[in-house]
Amino acid sequence: MKNKLFKSFALALGALTLTISCTDVVNELPENKAFTETTDYSISDNMILPLIGAYANFSNMGWELNPLLAVRGDDVNKGGLGDQKDLKDIDDFSNYNKDFWMLNSAWQGLYSDIYKMQVAIDEVYNYMEAGASASKAEQYVAEIKTLKAFFLLQLGRAWGDILIPTTSSPSDLLVAELTPRDEVFAYLQSLLDEAIPNLPEGRPNQRTDIKGGVTKATALALKAKVSLELNDYQAVADATSQIIANGGFSLVEDFSEAFKLDGKLSDEMLLEMQHSDYNQGSGDRSYHLFAFYGPQKWTPAVSGAGGGWGFWEPSKEYIKFMLDRGEEERLVASVLFTPRGMSELEADGYSLPSYVSNTTPYGDTFQDYPRAMYASGKHYMPSSYLIPGRTSYGSNKNFPVLRYAEVLLMHAEALTNGANGSGMTADQAVNAVRSRAGMAPLSGVTSSDVMEEKLAELAMEWGDRFYDSVRTGNTSHLNQNGANYDDSKRYFPYPQAQVDLLPALQN
Repeated sequence: MKNKLFKSFALALGALTLTISCTDVVNELPENKAFTETTDYSISDNMILPLIGAYANFSNMGWELNPLLAVRGDDVNKGGLGDQKDLKDIDDFSNYNKDFWMLNSAWQGLYSDIYKMQVAIDEVYNYMEAGASASKAEQYVAEIKTLKAFFLLQLGRAWGDILIPTTSSPSDLLVAELTPRDEVFAYLQSLLDEAIPNLPEGRPNQRTDIKGGVTKATALALKAKVSLELNDYQAVADATSQIIANGGFSLVEDFSEAFKLDGKLSDEMLLEMQHSDYNQGSGDRSYHLFAFYGPQKWTPAVSGAGGGWGFWEPSKEYIKFMLDRGEEERLVASVLFTPRGMSELEADGYSLPSYVSNTTPYGDTFQDYPRAMYASGKHYMPSSYLIPGRTSYGSNKNFPVLRYAEVLLMHAEALTNGANGSGMTADQAVNAVRSRAGMAPLSGVTSSDVMEEKLAELAMEWGDRFYDSVRTGNTSHLNQNGANYDDSKRYFPYPQAQVDLLPALQN
C-alpha cells in the first residue's frame, strides 16, 4: 500500500511540477495550464491526484531551505571552512549577500511551491464542479492550504514583509504589494482557521487514503507555531490544548529513533517530508539530499555506504550546553563526534563521559575530516539501516517537520507566558519530553526552563533556535565565535534577482 502511494506521489508530481526559471516564477505561468488542458474532470476518483501531487511537491522541497533558515542559531555552524563563504557570513551575521544563490533559490523555491499549491486547489475545484464530492473537495483543499501555510511561514520568518499569492497566476506578483510581517502571520492564522474544520480527525499515520497526510492536529500545530511569531500565547495554548486532548499522539520511545526508521509515520509525527526506497535496492526512489549534513570521512558498519559533504556542524556551544545538563540520549542522538572534536572539548576542560564517542551505537565510526569537527545525528541514517544496494547518505529517511514533542513545548511556553490551557500543565508537558530523554523531572517550570528544553530537544530543526531567540528578545547567546547579531540582521535581504523582477521589492 505504501509503495503504491509513493508511486502515486511520483505520477502526480509529474502532473503538477512546474518548469523552474533560473530567475523567477512568473515564467511558470504557461506550464500551470498544462494539467487543465489534458484532464478529464468527470472522473471523480481522480480528484485525489492534485492532492497527492501537492504532497509530492512538499516532500521534494529544496534541500537548501532548512540549512539557510537554521544556520543563524547558536546550535549549529556552517561547516566547510572556505567553501560557501556567503553562508558562513550569514552564520556570523557579518554580511547578507543579496546575490547569494541560496537566498534566491530558497525564495524562488518557496514561491514555486506555493503556486503549485494554488494550481492543486484549482484542480480540486475543477473536479468538484464536474460532479465530485463537495465535502471531499473541501477536505483536499484544506490539506493543501495547510501545506501552503507552511511555505508562507518560512517566507515570513526569513524575510518579514512578503508577497502573499492568492491566485494560481504567478504574473500577479508583478502587481502585488508587500504584506507587513505581522499581517502575514495574522493571515496565516485565518488561513489555518479556514482549513481546520474541513480536515480529518486523528493522527496523520491513522489516515488510510494518504498515509501521513494532514489532519486537524497538523494544522493546529502549525497555527500554534504561527501564533508564536505574534507572541499570541493564548492562540498557541488553544491550539496545543486541542492536540493534547484529542490527537492521541505520543513520543517515540527512543529519541534517536524518532529521526530514523521507527520515527517514520510514527505516533509522534504531525508532518514530515516522506521518502522511500520502495523496499528495493535499485530503481525508483524518493529521497532528500541528506549528504549536505553528513561527515566527509567515516568507516560505516556496512562497507560501501556513502558519506556526506561536511557542511553542517552542531556548535561546540550546543554540545557544552548538553554536557553541562548531563544529557546523554539527546546529545548522542543529535551529534556525531570526530576524534578532533572530542579533543577540542577536552582542551576546553571537559572530561568526556564514556557515551561521547566517535563510534555510534549503530556501529558507524567517524574520522577526522577538514570541513567540521561534528556532524548532525538528526540527519543521519545508520549504514546498517540502508536497504542493500542503496548507498546514498540518509537514503530511505524521512525529514520530520512537526513533532509532538514540539507541540508539548509550545504548550508549556504559552502557559508560562500567562495563557490558559487544558490537557497538561507546563510541568507535565516539559517533563513528558524530558522523561523520554532520561532527564529528571522539573517542578515550577519557567519560561527560561522551556526555552532551554526547546534548545535541547529541537536543535538543528527548521531554525527554531534562531527564531525563538529573536522573537523573545534573547539574542546575546547568538554572538558566539565572532558572530555579531543585531536586529538589522533579523531578516534576509530580498534576492537581487527578485528585486530586479518584482516592483513591490524595489520600494
